[in-house]
Amino acid sequence: MPPRSPWSCILWDVDGTLVDASDGILQRLTRTLDHFGHPEPTRAELVHWIGPPMHESFQKNLGMSPDQAAEAVTYFRALGDVDGHTGGARTYPGMVELVADLAAAGVAQATASSKPEPQVVALMEHFGLAPHLQATAGASADEQTMAAKSDIVAEALRRLDALGLNTDRAVLVGDRHHDVEGGRDNDVPVIFVRWGFSWPHESEGAQAVVDTVDQLRALLLVDAD
Repeated sequence: MPPRSPWSCILWDVDGTLVDASDGILQRLTRTLDHFGHPEPTRAELVHWIGPPMHESFQKNLGMSPDQAAEAVTYFRALGDVDGHTGGARTYPGMVELVADLAAAGVAQATASSKPEPQVVALMEHFGLAPHLQATAGASADEQTMAAKSDIVAEALRRLDALGLNTDRAVLVGDRHHDVEGGRDNDVPVIFVRWGFSWPHESEGAQAVVDTVDQLRALLLVDAD
């Protein structure tokens, strides 16, 4: 018998969960901070930047005002438009296969990412994940109209519901405390992956924590009796 899933649908965070886009983010962030007169970040400091909405990060990490943060985000995103948002990005080993196997098992899947939705779409198409997803939800292009993880998770569920898919037993897979909070606000349990960009305490509140893709697979797919 083919494997089945205990979940009716899977919601995926993108950065730090499905995709490692840190090289490109670090390059664009370095150029952005230099442009605005701030020292370049180290790779270790990416934990402060990857995952949360960028508008929030510029304010929290650099003390920018909302207007200054909006200007910085615009500059940062413009660099990505020129360089290409898939440049330097790669999927975490085993994740493309897991998403494909879940699709083969008939499990509905969607992204629920804090990245602007056009970038999420580009990444999913670039890595061949788009055919396995029923919905691709991300932040609004301005990263303010829809930026909170709770709202993005709710939108991913709404889109799956609109397709007539079962969201009664949804689960969110992510790597930051924003994912845990977004799941909690929508009554969606969270499986926390530790291969992304997070502090140890960020997994608090998750239903499960995994260190490897094999551990994640065991929670998402089980052998049918």
